[in-house]
Amino acid sequence: MEDKGYLEKCLPKYLEEDLKRLKEGKKNKVLHLDCLINELQGSINSAFVDGDITEEQCDYLYEKYVYVEI
Repeated sequence: MEDKGYLEKCLPKYLEEDLKRLKEGKKNKVLHLDCLINELQGSINSAFVDGDITEEQCDYLYEKYVYVEI
């Protein structure tokens, strides 16, 4: 699988923060991962609609963080 980590660069601050919270939540095995994923999903949507991220970034973030089994 191709490394597309570069798509996580230069994100809006609020999206970076939600992504960081989700990563920390997974690491710490919190019970409210679904809530963290929902927050991230909303931030991805907002950033895309506002033109702050590209469609490629949006798709990548969804595939990597939203469409996962918890």
